[in-house]
Amino acid sequence: MNNAGSSALDATRDLFGLVSEAAAQPGPVASEVLDRMDAAGLFGVMVPEACGGLELPTLDALDVFAEASRADGSAGWCLMAGAATIAFFGAWAGDETIDRLFADGVPRAAGQFAPNGVAVPIDGGYRLTGDYSFGSGIAHAEWVGAGVMTQPDDGADPAYLLAIMPAAEVELKGNWDVMGLQATASWDYRLDGVEVPESATFDFFAPVRRRGGPVYDLGIMVLTALGHAGFAIGVTRRALDELAVLAATKTRMGAASSLADSEPFQLALARLESRAAAAASWTRETFAEAERGALAGEIDAAACTRARQATVHVTREGADIVREAYLLAGTTALRDGPLQRCFRDLHAASQHFFASDFATLDMAKDLLSSASHQAA
Repeated sequence: MNNAGSSALDATRDLFGLVSEAAAQPGPVASEVLDRMDAAGLFGVMVPEACGGLELPTLDALDVFAEASRADGSAGWCLMAGAATIAFFGAWAGDETIDRLFADGVPRAAGQFAPNGVAVPIDGGYRLTGDYSFGSGIAHAEWVGAGVMTQPDDGADPAYLLAIMPAAEVELKGNWDVMGLQATASWDYRLDGVEVPESATFDFFAPVRRRGGPVYDLGIMVLTALGHAGFAIGVTRRALDELAVLAATKTRMGAASSLADSEPFQLALARLESRAAAAASWTRETFAEAERGALAGEIDAAACTRARQATVHVTREGADIVREAYLLAGTTALRDGPLQRCFRDLHAASQHFFASDFATLDMAKDLLSSASHQAA
């Protein structure tokens, strides 16, 4: 870990008490929590240094996201989503937009990148219209991103672009009545004829790196997966920590001693810890491998697929681990508190695209292709 990464991680750890206590309050992630994260520079962990960010190595950024999520899943989720969004535009947007975007430092951003809108060409840019969901952290965002498909007027094939615009130009629609990650306030939103310059867009599939180092050549899918992986590692860690603390005082009905003195519980706890450690270790290994390829100037597509699949695995494994922890804790976990939030938040995260089977199928195809070549 470099010095900037160590400082960012220390700053995140220092916020644990504040973030954890605030998580017990209803409503979106508290403004004070996001303000303190902002003041510590955490929204800039993935942003190019040229834009005033920290541009941390992948594993350093992963550790920051994990630690923030250990304190509270919703706060960690808003951090990783906002940090990735603004980092992408920092690396790939045009100079004209960069001057506005980072005029006062690293701003807070949110948005959904699915191509749910259309972009009609206008002089020097596009007019955007579309309806979006899952704007995590949008309640506190200064800028909002959105995925759009162009509508060329010359018969050319449409392009899939990401665009960013001031939050004031976006209509917030609410609609976030969910089981988990409730405090992310991932509201629906709408664009209604919002005009953006071409410099505020980039190609989803082939972004051109204008700032920052080779790590940005890993692309949107891998770098977005990084945040989701950190989230899953952190929430799983918190659930197991809570379970171990609870064990010292929890006595199940009919038991003669506490959970901590129960050999079946001890075995279960050690097995859950082993599974969590194994999943986190493989996750770190895959992202380190993908980053090494980028730094060497050769993007390893198979390594990138493994990193995405490791994210799927650590999220789904985490959801299963917290379910086991929930059951081991008995009725204590039924009541509101950190363990219940971990259960709800990781199960909510397991419904996300980055925990779906797409990366798993891609990895399977890589494995079968490699086996076929070896047999030839």
